[in-house]
Amino acid sequence: SIRTLVFAKAGRGNAAVEKVAARTVAAGGTVLEVSEKVLAAITRRENPQMVVGVFAQQTVPLKDIRARDGDVWVALDRVRDPGNLGTVIRTIDAVGAKGVILVGDTTDPFSLETVRATMGSIFAVPVARATEQAFLAWRRDFSGLVVGTHLKGAVDYRSVDFSRGPVLLLMGNEQQGLPDSLAESCDRLLRIPQAGRADSLNLAVATGVMLFEIRRGALKLDTTETR
Repeated sequence: SIRTLVFAKAGRGNAAVEKVAARTVAAGGTVLEVSEKVLAAITRRENPQMVVGVFAQQTVPLKDIRARDGDVWVALDRVRDPGNLGTVIRTIDAVGAKGVILVGDTTDPFSLETVRATMGSIFAVPVARATEQAFLAWRRDFSGLVVGTHLKGAVDYRSVDFSRGPVLLLMGNEQQGLPDSLAESCDRLLRIPQAGRADSLNLAVATGVMLFEIRRGALKLDTTETR
């Protein structure tokens, strides 16, 4: 739901801009025509795009999430970096996963930095927020496979069969990883083998690796069923 539309004077007469402006007014929103200098101040960019929109924040109640076969959800524990969160949301969109559950005190999913890192995927990926206690209560009714990456994980992430039922991928905080309470809620703790000296991967990179492996398993199932 759009609340405010701000556009540069150069956008005047643009059919797409005028269409959105009309929809904004019809929805009871505000339309502002401003200079590029004002747009630069709003967006914090020297060369801003012609149009900026302000939208109502929208989250999904955790209780309304009912995972089905083939669904993939990602739960993130206390993410601190908005760039990481935005990149994860973008990756969730890219692999066709269903959405993200933010557990505990996380960075704002609607902050400027997070939204920018999503590259528009914030509009396509459902976001739910929950306390750790509420998440663990919801997880007890999750009928599929719950996996998490952990430094103590004994199972290679490439050896798991992700092709049956819904999957919940649980990823930990950038500094501390998964706390014991969340790690114990996983059906399997996985590891991503590394060859160098680094002791861990960036959160967004590790989540991307896991999501594409889960997607590969789902595609394998599709191929098998087609045959």
